[in-house]
Amino acid sequence: MTYRAKIANMRGELRIMNKLIPETTAGFATLSKAVKESGPLSFKEKEYVALAIAISQRCEPCINFHIEALMKAGATREELGDVLAMSIQMGGGPAVMYAAHALACWDELANPATAAE
Repeated sequence: MTYRAKIANMRGELRIMNKLIPETTAGFATLSKAVKESGPLSFKEKEYVALAIAISQRCEPCINFHIEALMKAGATREELGDVLAMSIQMGGGPAVMYAAHALACWDELANPATAAE
């Protein structure tokens, strides 16, 4: 399954869950918006923090969503590499594996033609 398909499938699952527990998901959305729209760090910097946590927590859907957000925020592959290196340093072997997922997701989203390969 491609990363694009994984992102689309996860969005579909989240839409279904949102209908079941709308108050909870709305509360989480409010928290997310407040965190991302305030404070001295830029949106992109906060997304890098979120990506590093997603890698350390081994949450592939989170990795995919944060990679997508970083690309929309103007992040570069070189910046991503620096964050992946720091994540690996802090997280050891498991972080190496999930950092590779993050890079593969980036590369696929940046080059749609390679998704079919």
